[in-house]
Amino acid sequence: MASIFSKIVAGDIPCHRVAEDDRFLAFLDIMPLAKGHTLVIPKQEVDRVWDLDPALLGDLHIFSQKVALAMEAVIPCHRVGQAVIGLEVPHAHVHLIPLNAVSDINFERPKMSVTQDELADTAQLLRDAYAAL
Repeated sequence: MASIFSKIVAGDIPCHRVAEDDRFLAFLDIMPLAKGHTLVIPKQEVDRVWDLDPALLGDLHIFSQKVALAMEAVIPCHRVGQAVIGLEVPHAHVHLIPLNAVSDINFERPKMSVTQDELADTAQLLRDAYAAL
């Protein structure tokens, strides 16, 4: 059975896309820890990040780097943190989260409540910054 992320890649479930190429997709988390919280996934469905082919894993991080730099350019934060949790969805993914304190990346914290319009505006801001890099 396809994961929810595979359904997003296929276009069966909508998302707020930030960046995309033939192998990777970055999109906003709909229950973010912080404004701009982005998920980066390989389009190929692989359960765990550590199961990815080493070259694909490396390229996932290179793709994520440009997304993180775009985030830092337009989202007020000290840094963009990266987390690999892998418990929520059986599809390899990394979280990119704008950070001002260590506690900003605590997944036990309550998630933000954001509207679809807010997500759309943030996604456009990030797409523009990504394109400018």
